[in-house]
Amino acid sequence: MNKLNFKGSVMLNPTPVVLVTSKNKDDKVNVFTVGWVSTVCTKEPIIAMGIRPERLSYDYIKESGECVINLPSREMVKIVDYCGVRSGKKEDKIKHFGLQLNKGESISTPSLQKSPIALECKLKSITPLGTHDLFLFEVINVKVDEDLIDSNGKICFNKANLICYSHGEYYGLNAKPLGTFGYSVKKKKKIHKK
Repeated sequence: MNKLNFKGSVMLNPTPVVLVTSKNKDDKVNVFTVGWVSTVCTKEPIIAMGIRPERLSYDYIKESGECVINLPSREMVKIVDYCGVRSGKKEDKIKHFGLQLNKGESISTPSLQKSPIALECKLKSITPLGTHDLFLFEVINVKVDEDLIDSNGKICFNKANLICYSHGEYYGLNAKPLGTFGYSVKKKKKIHKK
């Protein structure tokens, strides 16, 4: 099939979509939506996030040096959208939705109780890039709803009903995997006949 060419653009889709909670020195908590977030290192566990300097949470995170990355479920899609288009400078989005907050375990910033998974993060660096600045965070604690953990202690992300963002639209993730890591090179077990 023929391909059409477009000018250079950030067309890496779909992407995770998250709700980030942060707080300022007066303990005012804000939540906003981020669609530009990615894992960049496993040891230490580092997450990269692009944030525009005009966002209220930019200042909160820079000031406090921490935040919580809350992974939203399908039932939270309206909250995700709203928190991406409304500014915390003009309204309290947590109050607007009546969101319950859970106290931080390893940091002072709270997480969203409604979120099935929350990553408590410490800020490592900020690099100016252009329209957005690159924030690098170290994940220092992860909170997971206990009903997502199976009897072997495995986190069953497929039960969390997580969502993603693709070019202006939100999608639910299918709970059935297409494969597992390494399945393409896994050796088949030989069956010995007696």
